[in-house]
Amino acid sequence: MNRITVSVATAAVALAVSGCTVFQGFFEPVMPESQQILSSRSPLPPVSRNYFVLEDPQQSVVGEPQIVFTRKEDTFSDLAREYGLGYDEIVAANPGIDPWLPGDKTAVLLPTQYVLPDVPRHGLVLNIASKRLFYFPPVAAGEPVTVQTYPIGIGRIGWETPLGKTSVIAKARNPSWYVPVSVRKEHAETADPLPAVVTPGQDNTLGNRALKLGIPGYLIHGTNQPYGVGMRVSHGCVRLYPENIESLYTMVEIGETVRIIDEPYLVGRDGSTVYFEGHQPLEDDSVSPEEHLQQLFSTVKELDDIAAQDAVRAIAADVKGVPIRFLAGDTLEVFARARLVVNTVERDPDAPTLAEVRALLDGPSAPGGQFDGVVADEPVTADE
Repeated sequence: MNRITVSVATAAVALAVSGCTVFQGFFEPVMPESQQILSSRSPLPPVSRNYFVLEDPQQSVVGEPQIVFTRKEDTFSDLAREYGLGYDEIVAANPGIDPWLPGDKTAVLLPTQYVLPDVPRHGLVLNIASKRLFYFPPVAAGEPVTVQTYPIGIGRIGWETPLGKTSVIAKARNPSWYVPVSVRKEHAETADPLPAVVTPGQDNTLGNRALKLGIPGYLIHGTNQPYGVGMRVSHGCVRLYPENIESLYTMVEIGETVRIIDEPYLVGRDGSTVYFEGHQPLEDDSVSPEEHLQQLFSTVKELDDIAAQDAVRAIAADVKGVPIRFLAGDTLEVFARARLVVNTVERDPDAPTLAEVRALLDGPSAPGGQFDGVVADEPVTADE
């Protein structure tokens, strides 16, 4: 039995004895003793929100987990946008903490480490299960591969974001939105009527940038409601924070490859360390959690024995969206290696109030939209 197998077996025994609770402690609100230890550390600058360099061609994990102490007025929406996360990501990583009133000096885990999807590393890759976009820009021969990653909002139940391989076939600044009858009816029923055409501006849900996909009717676009990024809120299109779509828009060319995948469970490597990252499968996923796991077991060499599979199943039963070194068998390993960082959230005097944000998230889903017209740096039409 080799060293890796022994480590896996040790982890599996711990899991068998205590079930899922082995991996829960550091995801619950930080205990006073641990918080005191954190308080004694000097906070460091945050890691890059979006941009990472792969130092090794085999590297498939980027970033590192972080911990930040909240201020009294902070919400999870504030923290998510500041540190490059989606709302659902930060909620999943911090069960037991009120996302709207986390309180003063509460230690919040920022899940800012990511396992890269197991697909070719070029173009745009959208994993709807993790609600993240990964962009691998072209690089010259001999240069290191880089990746940029952003949280995304995706289609809600009944308006699913489609899977498959496509490409960017058009780009546009300031798209107009031609509101389909079905969406106008939906909003009218909730006393939130919409006009037939929403022109460019602050009331346009498409934001000020859009990438048209080869799948008829679907866009990657910005939003005028950034607090919904990272959730299932659209009618199928993919939305990004305004600052993220503006950056992506300048880099992505027409013809760029786009892959839309559904991988709730991922295994990645950074050097000799192996990580498992799990997300809650979508409610309407046509593939069962067990089928997703079996696919992983059949393709990842570290998961070719029962002990390793049991360890992964235990984590998958209570996923938090944070890469875990599942071979270590260390119940506090994420907490131990998390980087304590400075709270860099700045209050926006024009931001909506807490009540307004909650109304946005609890109200009718803001749509994505289909896209018509010629690509140009001028307003174009959009339809859903």
